[in-house]
Amino acid sequence: MAAGETSQPQNDMPSSVPGSESAGAPTGKHGGERGKRGGRDRGNDKRKRKHNGFGSAKGDLPGKREQIQNNRDAKRRRVIDNNHDGQSYMSIPFTPEEIAAEERRPKRKVAVMIGYAGTGYHGIQINHKEKTIEGDLFAAFVAAGAISKANADDPRKSSLVRCARTDKGVHAAGNVLSLKLIVEDEDIVDKVNQHLPDQIRVWGIQRTSNGFSCYQACDSRQYEYLMPSYALLPPQPHSFLGKKLAEAAHEKGVYDDYMARIGELKDFWADVEKNDIQPILAKFDPDVRASVLKKIRDTQDQNLDDNEEGTNPDSKLAAAAEPPGAESTAIPTPQPNQAAEGNKTERELTPAEMALREVKAAYVAAKRRYRVSPDRIAKLQEALNQYLGTHNFHNYTILKAHNDPSAKRHIKSFVVNPEPITIRDTQWLSLRVHGQSFMMHQIRKMVAMAVMVVRCGAPLSLISDSYGPRRISIPKAPGLGLMLERPMFTEYNKRAPSLGKEPIDFSKWEDKIKEFKDQHIYRRMFELEEQENSFHLFFNQVDNFRTDYFLWVTAGGLEASHERSARTEKVPKALETELGEEGDGVEEVGT
Repeated sequence: MAAGETSQPQNDMPSSVPGSESAGAPTGKHGGERGKRGGRDRGNDKRKRKHNGFGSAKGDLPGKREQIQNNRDAKRRRVIDNNHDGQSYMSIPFTPEEIAAEERRPKRKVAVMIGYAGTGYHGIQINHKEKTIEGDLFAAFVAAGAISKANADDPRKSSLVRCARTDKGVHAAGNVLSLKLIVEDEDIVDKVNQHLPDQIRVWGIQRTSNGFSCYQACDSRQYEYLMPSYALLPPQPHSFLGKKLAEAAHEKGVYDDYMARIGELKDFWADVEKNDIQPILAKFDPDVRASVLKKIRDTQDQNLDDNEEGTNPDSKLAAAAEPPGAESTAIPTPQPNQAAEGNKTERELTPAEMALREVKAAYVAAKRRYRVSPDRIAKLQEALNQYLGTHNFHNYTILKAHNDPSAKRHIKSFVVNPEPITIRDTQWLSLRVHGQSFMMHQIRKMVAMAVMVVRCGAPLSLISDSYGPRRISIPKAPGLGLMLERPMFTEYNKRAPSLGKEPIDFSKWEDKIKEFKDQHIYRRMFELEEQENSFHLFFNQVDNFRTDYFLWVTAGGLEASHERSARTEKVPKALETELGEEGDGVEEVGT
C-alpha cells in the first residue's frame, strides 16, 4: 500500500456468522438487527447505518475520513470568516467547477530548497492572518500548477513541513521544505520563481523517499549573525547601567579587574564628549546647553512607571530631536495619499531641539567610526567558546523551566570572523553558530549575552552561571542580523544513494546563493541598520532603563538582578521587545 493511503471500510460483510451466538437470538424492539449481528460483533460492523431514534439524522452517516475533513473545513472557515474577514494567506479558494475541470496529476514527495530575505515578513511559518514566506511560496506553488486547485484550500493536504522556523524579519540563504508537489514539468522551478518576489527564491526541487520529513531528517543547522562592531563599546558612564557597573565594581573591590577587561575603551566616551559633543554645545547659548544636557539625561536614565512603561518627561522633544531614522522601526510603506502629505513642510525646530538632534547624531556617528581591535575580537571569541558542548539554555528562550529536558541543546561551534568588513561608515562582525537545534530566540539571546559580557567587562563565568536554575532575563539582539545559512542532512544523505535519491546539497547552487545573499540579504541588513539605527537603539534601551533586570552583568552577578518567579510572570511592557516576550509565536528553529 502506498504511503498516505488508508484501507477503505468493508461494506459487504455477511449479515450473520455461522456458529455465532446470534443464531436463534430473540427479537424485540431491536431484536431483528441485534439478533443478526450479535453483541460481540456489533462494534465491528463497518457498514454505514441509519439513526432510527428521536431527532436522529436521516440518511447514511459519513465515513470517519469524511467527518474529519468536514470538521477541518468548518473550523478553517470559522477562523477565516470570523477572525480574518474572509481573507487567508493559507487558503486559496476555487469553485467546484474549476476544481472539476482540472486534470488530475500525481503528486510526489519532494524537498524544496529555498532562500529568502525575511524583511517585511512575519517569519516563515504559514498562517491565516500574517504575510509569511510559506504563504507566498504556497501561492506560487498553486499558481505554477505544482499544487492542484483541489488542494489549494489547505497546505496540510500537501503535507507541508519546514526544516527550520525563522522568526519575524529573519533571513535564510538556505532552508528546506518537504511536501507533496506535482513535479512532472521539467521547468517547475522556473515557473514557481516567476510567481515569487525577488526576495524569495527556490533553488531546486528534488524527489525524496515517501516518508521523508525535512524537520526530522535535519541533523543540525548553521546560522550567521552580523552586527556592527560598535556593539562591543561599553555603556556610556552616565547611563543607568554604566553607573551600576562602576558602583558594583567598587563595592565588590574588583574595580581594577573591571577596568582591565574594558581595556583600551575605558576612555572612549570621555574622548567623544571632549572632541565631538562639547564643540557642538559651545555653539549655543548657556540656557540651550543646559536644556540639551537635561534632555539627554532624561532620555538616557528612564524609570519604569507604575504601568511598567518607560517614562520620559520630554519625550516629544526627544523624538523631534532624534537623528533621521533613529525612531523608525520599519521601512515606510507608501500610502495612497502620501503624495499629498509629502507637500507638508516640517515644523521648524527650536534651538534646543536643533542642538539635541545634532548631539544625538554625533553620538551615533562616533559609534559608527569605531573600529574594533584584535584584542576585543579575541575577548568576544572567548565568550562564544563558553557555549560549546551541551548546556541547559532555559534562560535563553521563553516558557522553559530549568528541569525541562528540551532546554538542553548542543552547540558544535560558535566562531567570530577575525576579519571585520566595512560597509560605508560602519564596521561589521560576522558570527557563525552550528548547533543541532535552537529554541525560540536562543541564538539572538546567546549573541546578546556574549556581547554584554564583553562590553560590560563581566567575567566569562557569568555565561556558565546562566545555565543554572536561577531565572534571569537576557535581552534579545536585533533580528535583522540573523540569517539561517544552511540546514544539514548528514545521515539522510548517506542513505540517499541506496534509496535511489539525490543528497540534499546546496553546493550546486553556491554561486546563485552568494549573489542572492549579497543583493537581497546583506544589503537589506546594512540599509536597515543605517536607516533605523537598530543596534544603537537596542543597546541604548538596555543601558538606560532604570531596572534591575539586566544587573546580572555587574560585579554583583546573578543575585544582583531580578529573578523571575515564574515563566508567565509579567514583564515591563517597555522591555518586551528587548526580552523577546511580545509573543510573535515564531521560533528560529522548532524544538
